[in-house]
Amino acid sequence: MRIVILCGGESAERDVSLASGSSVARALLERDHQVVLVDPGAEEPVLAGPLRPGDGVDAFAVGKEPPSAAGRRLLRERVRARLTEGPVLDLLREADLVFLALHGGWGEDGRVQDLLGAAGIRFTGAGSAACAAAWHKDRAQAALAAAGLPVVERAVWRPGPGEVPEEVRRLVAAGPVVAKPVADGSSVSVHLVDSLAELALVAAGTGPDGVELLVEPFLPGREFTVAVVGDQVLPVVEIELTTPLFDYTAKYQPDAVTEVCPARVPTDFADRLQELALRAHQVLGFGTDVYSRTDFRCDAAGEPMCMEVNALPGLTATSLLPLAATGAGWTYPDLIQHIVDLATR
Repeated sequence: MRIVILCGGESAERDVSLASGSSVARALLERDHQVVLVDPGAEEPVLAGPLRPGDGVDAFAVGKEPPSAAGRRLLRERVRARLTEGPVLDLLREADLVFLALHGGWGEDGRVQDLLGAAGIRFTGAGSAACAAAWHKDRAQAALAAAGLPVVERAVWRPGPGEVPEEVRRLVAAGPVVAKPVADGSSVSVHLVDSLAELALVAAGTGPDGVELLVEPFLPGREFTVAVVGDQVLPVVEIELTTPLFDYTAKYQPDAVTEVCPARVPTDFADRLQELALRAHQVLGFGTDVYSRTDFRCDAAGEPMCMEVNALPGLTATSLLPLAATGAGWTYPDLIQHIVDLATR
C-alpha cells in the first residue's frame, strides 16, 4: 500500500510523535509498504519519502523535556493550512491510507480527524467523536463513572482572578493532590501538590491562556495500563515507578522506570483490569476497528481507578502499547500491521 504517516504536528508531544512516526515508518517498510513521512507543522513538511522496502529511516530521539509553548501558534496555522488545501492535502488524498502517529493537541482531540474526514481521506485510529470524548479528562471520567467504572473524585479549575473554588480547596486540604491540564497527554505538566501555595505556583505556570486544571487526589498504589486493539484486549502492563508520578521524563527516557508485561498480578486482578479497559474503550465510543490504551492507578486499598483513555497512544520504541503487543506475542511490525488492517478491512 501507499501509506502517508502523519507525525510531529503542533502539540507539546511533538517530539514523541516524531519518534513514533519514524518507528512506524520502519515497520511499514518491513511489511513491504511504500511510505511517505509527513510533519504538517514543519516548514518543510515531507520529512522522508517516498520510501520503499529496503530504504532506511533515521530514528528520532525524544528530548528530556517537552517542547515549549512558544511557536505552537505558527505550528497550528501550518497544520490547519496543510490539511485543508495545497500539496500536502493532495499527497494525503493520493495515498491508500494515512497512518496517524500524531499525539496530543489537534492530533488526539479530534480536529485532525475532522479535517481528514471532510476531505474523504481514510486514516488509522478512532474518529473525531471518540477522540474528543477521551481527550477531555473531566468529561471522559464523567462518562466512565456514569457507566459504573471506578474513577477518582476530581475538580476542574480555570486559574484566574478570584478565590480558588471550594471543591479544589477541600481536595488540597485532604491532599496530596495531582494537578494537570484537563486536556493534554504524555503526562505533560503533571504536578504533585501538597498545599494551596504549591497549587498557585502550578497555576501561574499555565500562562495567560487560562488552561483548565484537573485536580484529583494522589493515589499511592500501583500503576497499570491496558490496551485494546480491535476486539482483542492485550496483556496488562505494570509501570513500576521510582518517583511518585509517571511524568514526561519517566515515560520517554530509557531506564527511568521498569515496565513489566505481563504484569505480575493475580489472574483475577488482571482479568478485572482487562474487563475495565474494554468497557472504557466501548463507553467512549471506540469500536472494534480502532485501538486505545486505558491507564489505571490504585488507591491505598489496592482498588484500581480509571485515570484516562488514550486514543492515539505512543508508538515509540519505549512506548507502552508496543510493550503490551510484545506480551501478546506480536512483534512491533505485527502491531503496526494490525492497526493498518483495522483501518482497511
